[in-house]
Amino acid sequence: MNDQVLNELYQVVLDRKEHPMEGSYTCYLFEKGLDKILKKVGEESAETIIAAKNNVPSDTVGEISDLIYHLMVMMAEKGIPLEDVLEELDRRSKKIGNLKKMHVSDHNT
Repeated sequence: MNDQVLNELYQVVLDRKEHPMEGSYTCYLFEKGLDKILKKVGEESAETIIAAKNNVPSDTVGEISDLIYHLMVMMAEKGIPLEDVLEELDRRSKKIGNLKKMHVSDHNT
């Protein structure tokens, strides 16, 4: 997969925000506001964790996809361009030796 798929999805999300369509789930989320969007991000995060723990790859892929979509809706609501996130990921991927110090709680898991 390349950035094109993510860019196309994000453009659809932005278009729904600017040009609401009746019956669109994306428009419903924007209509309900940030609290609803963040609730869905949290739910999808938890569902992604559970799917990964249950070790069913197809379920995990589906939940990750749902999470990415809801994160994009959140980004659009907050005015965060996708390119900012992609640039940050690119910047991080070029770092060498970027292992962060573990917190005490990390040692217990």
